[in-house]
Amino acid sequence: MAPASQNKGGGRVHDGPPSVIVVGAGVAGLAAARALHKASFKVTVLESRGRIGGRVHTDYSFGFPVDMGASWLHGVSEDNPLASVIGRLGLPLYRTSGDNSVLYDHDLESYALFDMDGVQVPPELVFRVGESFEALLEMTKKIREEFPEDISVSKAFSVVLERHPELRQEGLAKKVLEWYLCRLEGWFGADADQISVRCWDEEELLEGGHGLMVRGYFPVVRHLAEGIDIRLNHRVVQVIRHSQGVKIVTEDSQVFEADAAVVAVPAGVLKAKIIRFEPRLPAWKEEAFAGLGLGNENKIALCFDVVFWPNVEFLGVVASTTYGCSYFLNLHKPTGHPVLVYMPAGRLADDIEKLSDMEAASFAFGLLQKILPNAAKPVKFLVSRWGSDINSLGCYTYDMVGKQHELYEQLRAPVDTLFFAGEATSASFPGTVHGAFATGALAASECRKGLVERGKCLELFQPAMAAEDMRPLQISRL
Repeated sequence: MAPASQNKGGGRVHDGPPSVIVVGAGVAGLAAARALHKASFKVTVLESRGRIGGRVHTDYSFGFPVDMGASWLHGVSEDNPLASVIGRLGLPLYRTSGDNSVLYDHDLESYALFDMDGVQVPPELVFRVGESFEALLEMTKKIREEFPEDISVSKAFSVVLERHPELRQEGLAKKVLEWYLCRLEGWFGADADQISVRCWDEEELLEGGHGLMVRGYFPVVRHLAEGIDIRLNHRVVQVIRHSQGVKIVTEDSQVFEADAAVVAVPAGVLKAKIIRFEPRLPAWKEEAFAGLGLGNENKIALCFDVVFWPNVEFLGVVASTTYGCSYFLNLHKPTGHPVLVYMPAGRLADDIEKLSDMEAASFAFGLLQKILPNAAKPVKFLVSRWGSDINSLGCYTYDMVGKQHELYEQLRAPVDTLFFAGEATSASFPGTVHGAFATGALAASECRKGLVERGKCLELFQPAMAAEDMRPLQISRL
């Protein structure tokens, strides 16, 4: 890529459109690239993987789409930043839970819980414990005000249960309570002893419940990438900012230059310092990606010849600890495909990544056999490894104990001609696809504004962006 023409006084000679390099072809990077491309900027996207989408990855090897990364639209309403795109593409959604998030939605049509002996937990017990769990969460909001220092969610639960013995559970009910906590850990991708009780509810939950992408997320990714110059297998290792713009160096020593760059790589990549910034990023910026927690949640998709499980959205396994609890997403109900997806999170997800794919699939099937002894063996399987994947090194961010929620905004804030995007830069919607999408659009807007301020002639390249046509979302299970 030829460098932008410049004059010797340090100003840019505006004999062509301004240029921007976007590092990362996940949803945030593609959203930024699309917005800049529509604004007549010259945009090049550099992606380390051999595919687009980042932590959104729809696998078709079963003969139909299975999302091995993100798979839900959290907030099925027109207020969701992605609603216009999904509605325009006519992509169907299947609502799996209601407005009170996946943390404590005790809609008894949604799931069936079993103990390790294959005995189904009575629905009335699940509902009763769910109400107790909801009360526990509400009480954690109150007690955190008593502690001068932040504490973990697990510590806060212990304090609440000590003060309110009526909320304590015994026997099977205790295992159900652990399962609810396991679901909360899955939302953050981290164990409860790592999650900040001061910030656990800072995320904005949009109305409309949670909609599974029935055809997978790839159609969205493909749409965002249309017409964009994307260079796959281009791992960026160095970002150099200077008075005229930026210089980007890839692993194979290719050099790209532009007026500005949007860095839309996962927080795990920034934490690992795979990309070297010159000059070094300010201390407040490094503090941001160092201080954000990075959770892990994986998927083991098991494909069967026959359907032998209950017709519910989730199959849950209750146990005496959250580490022993688990849940399977039933894709057959929303899609008609005979697939169960095991979804371990936190330390359990990390430990399973130490196994081979075959061992991981056998582990998941072993759990399934405990709750459904007549389970047929899977004919195919898929295994994700977001924690060890060099391109992600984690799944999504969360607030760690003792850290401020403002770190998300710190990570988003520009540095000279560098602009940042991704779920880890969204204070309102961290860990979500729509959060990533919104920050990509915001980074593009800030980049355009920043370049205008640096060179007054750039107003010529600031046409109004055409809004996506708004069409109704297609939702089943209303």
